[in-house]
Amino acid sequence: MPSHVFADRPAPQPPERGTVDALITRTLLLRGDMDAVRRDAVADDDDVQGRWQRALCDLAVHHLDDLGAHLGQLKEGLPAAGAEPLAGEPSGHGAHAHPGTGGGPGSLLSRVGSAEWDLLTDEVSWSDELYPIFGRPPESGPLSLDELPSVVLPEDQSRLTSMVTDCLVDGKPIDGEFRIRRPDSTVHTLHMMGEPVLDSDGCTASMWAVLRDVSDLRRSERTVRETQDSLRRREQIARTERQVAVELQEAVLPPWRGPVRLPQGGPAALDLAAHYLPSAAPSRIGGDWYDAMALPDGQSLLTVGDLTGHGVGATSAMAMLLGALRGMAVAGIAPGTLMGHLNELLDASAQPALGSAVCCRYDPAARTLTWSQSGHPAPLLFRGGTGRALTPPSGVLLGAMPGTAYGQAEERLRTGDVLVLHTGGLTAHRGADAGEDGLLALAPRFTGAGTAQECMRVVVEEYGHTERQEDACVLIARVGAP
Repeated sequence: MPSHVFADRPAPQPPERGTVDALITRTLLLRGDMDAVRRDAVADDDDVQGRWQRALCDLAVHHLDDLGAHLGQLKEGLPAAGAEPLAGEPSGHGAHAHPGTGGGPGSLLSRVGSAEWDLLTDEVSWSDELYPIFGRPPESGPLSLDELPSVVLPEDQSRLTSMVTDCLVDGKPIDGEFRIRRPDSTVHTLHMMGEPVLDSDGCTASMWAVLRDVSDLRRSERTVRETQDSLRRREQIARTERQVAVELQEAVLPPWRGPVRLPQGGPAALDLAAHYLPSAAPSRIGGDWYDAMALPDGQSLLTVGDLTGHGVGATSAMAMLLGALRGMAVAGIAPGTLMGHLNELLDASAQPALGSAVCCRYDPAARTLTWSQSGHPAPLLFRGGTGRALTPPSGVLLGAMPGTAYGQAEERLRTGDVLVLHTGGLTAHRGADAGEDGLLALAPRFTGAGTAQECMRVVVEEYGHTERQEDACVLIARVGAP
């Protein structure tokens, strides 16, 4: 279709061919880079973040394909009706054509067509590309302006009528979308841009328009919106769950944050300090715990542990397990037997999980520590400027093997001894040995510390800013003078 001359402005001049070639080359290079990014954005159905990234990549690819198609048309110019490609030159984009952007069926060029409706003669002129866009055989001829609404969805007919009326009566440009139903019952979204063509007297003689099938583009945009909305909902749920987990954890763990002595005022009492170290990822609140409490028989309970999982499920399971542990300790059940009961409780839980723990009873009169463990790092004993891990009795992870018997060990403590109980995840490296080795290296610094709180400050200085993958708990007990 030749360029139209409007009464209010001169006809635009075509761009230089070399400039368009350079734009096409840059677009194709960017399209290739985008393909590489899209291949890396593969995600499964449960990965909302990945699906959103993939949808954005698909949308960007659609825009780049459209840009490439339009630049190709701009470069080639309007071919004469029935013209064949020049010898040795491919159809569509010429030598710079990208796969999928030529003029074949299903390509982007085949999804862009033009039309002109002559108001004086009622003649209608459609480009060849417009027939497949409407799913209409060429022998049926083009649709007149009166016939066009018949293929438009009822809810979009008033929009189309308003656009055409504004163009013909008020001389306003057309720029809008509507949906059509093809003969095969498929629904497609068309974007229509057009203007009135004025005669020498300034009256509307005809209307021309370019129509583009933007169905794939709108589907990609809709996918981006839906996945983004889903991602926001997931993030809101995650924030809520994290808040609930934090509040539950704070409600269950001991309320004391400063130094504590157990038993209070007694001989050879334990000077205690504890600290919770969160992971680098705020959402990974797990089932770690620490606890210390005076028992009715004058002894003291010391325990740390960790359950698998994160979030509300892990913290609620931790609350259940810690409550049971406290109750059995108050009832006077020895650490080894107590650990066996916890194993059965976790195995019978409605939400199966695995856990590791250390449970200790300290007798200040005899200065003996009786303890048991279930696949957990052993307590560390610091004495005389050196440290060592206590030899662990037998024990497997809680919930792993029902009916398992847990061993029990005993250690005699001295005045000034420092006992450190900790959970895994203390360092950025995986494995309990990494945290154990790092803590043992602090032995000289513990020697100069006069209280458990001063020892804890050393630990926090060393590990408080570590980008750890999991959260961790540390409980420090220092044996006082008789």
